[in-house]
Amino acid sequence: MNGLTFRLSKVRLAVSLTSTALLGAGLAVAPGSPAAAAGEPYVALGDSYSSGVGTRSYLSDGSACKRSTLAYPSLVAAAKSYSLNFRACSGAVVADVTSSQLSALSSSTRYVTISVGGNDAGFADVITECALPAWASDCAGAVAGAQSYIRNTLPGSLGTLYSRIRSAAPNAKVVVVGYPKLFMGEDCNAFTWFSPQDEAILNDTAVLLNNTTASRASAAGFSFVNPISRFTGHAVCDDVEWVNGLSNPIEESFHANAAGHRDGYTPLVSSPLTGAAVAATPALVDAAEATGPAQAARQRKYAALDRHIEPKVFQPPTRERLQKLADQRGVDLDAWLATH
Repeated sequence: MNGLTFRLSKVRLAVSLTSTALLGAGLAVAPGSPAAAAGEPYVALGDSYSSGVGTRSYLSDGSACKRSTLAYPSLVAAAKSYSLNFRACSGAVVADVTSSQLSALSSSTRYVTISVGGNDAGFADVITECALPAWASDCAGAVAGAQSYIRNTLPGSLGTLYSRIRSAAPNAKVVVVGYPKLFMGEDCNAFTWFSPQDEAILNDTAVLLNNTTASRASAAGFSFVNPISRFTGHAVCDDVEWVNGLSNPIEESFHANAAGHRDGYTPLVSSPLTGAAVAATPALVDAAEATGPAQAARQRKYAALDRHIEPKVFQPPTRERLQKLADQRGVDLDAWLATH
């Protein structure tokens, strides 16, 4: 009971802080109503990098989408009192955005953000392959396949998707959001074996994906946000990580964490979307968290659509898989593990 009382008190305090801040700006908030419900319509589309996978705190909305009040859409919406329809979903590919998310758009939508394309290129499968030891892995082949898809197939898919977004939301400001480089050249995690060469070509793939996405966004008249520079120095194994390495639970791995959304994505995305960079202060984070129940309730009506989206999860090397690969390649696994 004491824990419940404490949590409720935090929510009430956050709502109070939000109301006070908005009243100070000349915006009235009805008592007990979520601040985010009062403003201009904002729809967040896309995949796990928009939904907030990696932040470890998710809405109870009847889906496996892992939407977080700590993700940049919630933080931006709370800062500007936008009415957020948080449709981004873990595992989403272009086809999922088209079939399950675009229905949230309308002529009254004023703001749209979207990140998508990484899952289409097989992000989780490529990372899974490259995490294996060099003798067990075809990282270069997996990366080459992803890069071929990004060059040859993804541009057309994105072009069609962006056209549909513009048709469905003709009056909206649309910001397309890219992906950070994950690695800094070393692997400090136990049970993954990314070589410096693996990390380099994986980072090169992020650059290619962003360049391809930026080109299609520009052709559609949308803004593009490239997070690579801002995330430099905050990759996996850097002193201050904004991207999770191998994590428990495993689905948190290789995604931006709460700090990455707060200090990385939020100021970057908010600048072109709203005209000014948002600083995610502790009070703002509390205010965003206070909108969680309302956000969850809003997304539950889409649960049937969201169930069709399959999360794409990195699979870490297991002893069983390594032994099977070692037997195939004539490697003494115990001896190898003893020196690595």
